[in-house]
Amino acid sequence: MEKKVIIGIDIGGSTTKIVGFDITNGEKKLITPLFVRATDPITSVFGAFGRFTSENALELSDISKVMITGAGSSFLKKPLYGLPCEIISEFRSIGLGGLYLSGFERSIITSMGTGTALVYAEKGKEPVYMGGTGIGGGTLMGLSRQMLGMDNIEHIADLAKDGDLDKIDLKIDDITSNDIVGGFSDVMTASNFGNISDLATKSDIALGIMNMVFETVGMISIFAARNYGLRDIVITGNLTGTEMAKTAFGLFNRMFDMNFVLPENSQFGTVIGAALAGCEE
Repeated sequence: MEKKVIIGIDIGGSTTKIVGFDITNGEKKLITPLFVRATDPITSVFGAFGRFTSENALELSDISKVMITGAGSSFLKKPLYGLPCEIISEFRSIGLGGLYLSGFERSIITSMGTGTALVYAEKGKEPVYMGGTGIGGGTLMGLSRQMLGMDNIEHIADLAKDGDLDKIDLKIDDITSNDIVGGFSDVMTASNFGNISDLATKSDIALGIMNMVFETVGMISIFAARNYGLRDIVITGNLTGTEMAKTAFGLFNRMFDMNFVLPENSQFGTVIGAALAGCEE
């Protein structure tokens, strides 16, 4: 039987993610996604494609179509190795990928990239882009570069493990003795960096920056979900790979009675959605 594979590629500025679905037998079998880093989008996409096909023993003749998304997709001016290529909207990719990974029928899908995009997705309908915020991975890296002299997300996350938010953030119970937030006044933030101590360490600052990013993303996601009468929110993007993401969104679930979900392969939500769009077609 002739092999049929749909490839999805998400091209960023210096990072490219790639995934595939084997649809040879009429079913969608996910091929393990991967990402590569390079100094420019074109180098990144060719490197990712070469590594992906090599590691999965794929021939060009096995590939039916390549679905391309991401901010760097405009840099690809010609077909990839002569294969049929199609540009797919990043917001549609976010929606399709989030529903696939979570198994939800409808949900808010929040994609944390350099900034953060919010999409309302419902099975059988076109995803709706709701807007977003400039707060995201780029914020984390930029502030950490200036304040800590480092911009590697893995290193920042490791540093933050020893941090203490009491030396950084102003909490609700720092400004009132009344319980106005249902028992969470000792952990709910009144002001990010509003209580920064002269004795704050680099670990404290790293934790404060990460917490500010996750709290901002969490709150705008809750507002979007409430607009649709939803509790389910799927978080995707690179930052979901950190332990603090699980901790921060788990706390939001308890504080606001929401259902934030960080599914397996959540870092690859958008590129999985792009490949799924090709499978649908």
